[in-house]
Amino acid sequence: MKKSVALILTLAMVLSLLVGCSSSTGKEENVYLKFPTASTSGAIYPIGAAIANLWSEKIEGLTVSAEASNGGVQNLGLVATGEAQLGVAVTSILSDQKNGKGVFEGKQYDGMRILTALYSNYNQVVVSGDSGIETLKDIKGKVFAPGAPGSTPEVETKLHLSAAGVNYPDDFNAQFVSFTEAIDLIRNKQLDGAWIQSGIPTSAVTEICATAGGKLISLDEDVIEKLTNEYPWYNRDIIPAGTYEGQTEDVVTTSIVITIFVDESVPEDKVYEMTKVLWENIESLKGTHNAIKNIKIEDAVKNLADIPLHDGAARYYKEAGVLK
Repeated sequence: MKKSVALILTLAMVLSLLVGCSSSTGKEENVYLKFPTASTSGAIYPIGAAIANLWSEKIEGLTVSAEASNGGVQNLGLVATGEAQLGVAVTSILSDQKNGKGVFEGKQYDGMRILTALYSNYNQVVVSGDSGIETLKDIKGKVFAPGAPGSTPEVETKLHLSAAGVNYPDDFNAQFVSFTEAIDLIRNKQLDGAWIQSGIPTSAVTEICATAGGKLISLDEDVIEKLTNEYPWYNRDIIPAGTYEGQTEDVVTTSIVITIFVDESVPEDKVYEMTKVLWENIESLKGTHNAIKNIKIEDAVKNLADIPLHDGAARYYKEAGVLK
């Protein structure tokens, strides 16, 4: 009898050790992903935070940490160096990094994969009402904010102003500040305008228009035509009248698709789950920001500028009938 009790106790101890090892192994297999997004005053930050929380709550063994950043250029750099595993970026700079062009000259990296296209990111040129700026050419000689150093807006400012015949950055007094800093500078009459790229509406432009007498200007059609002919990721687009306070007319501009990208090293099964959970909960996410209120799964794989989908994402889109 005593031997039987001893045997049972011994077996119980062994089982306890095995369960402990299994639990420990489970913890070691957890996947932690760092997810840089953009400035807190832009559209993508709250969207990214909501998606990260959704993934962390719905996917066992996955924790995603969304963080503010200077935007796509910085995000791509962080992922390329292993300091993050996914991020948000427009297709233009994804293409530049893949081919080692523009700000990524000498920093080519071909490991980025698309999880999903999100929405169109609009180039928004917001200026103070008394700046005298009506076209891009009028920025010559003004105090203007192209965006934070190394940010996507800075890249966009350079491309657009160059297409308009403005020497970048020599023809104006460039202030390399964030959206948030630009708001205060325009309000204090220390800045004539700023370049903001985001979904619409975005809080930075809303605040500048509402509290600093700001307004949006349209891009000249010849500039738009030149850019759309030269770069396949650009689209001619409209910011509808009434999007911002005091905006009585449509504003003509360019837009680019913004994506969630992920490094190719992230496990296929996790990316499959992330893509699945994202689209199965898309209706709840639409309330996060107006920029994604019309998002459709059919557009998730369109206009990606030849950047490949992650294998995990592609598997889900095939199951969903979006890809053949």
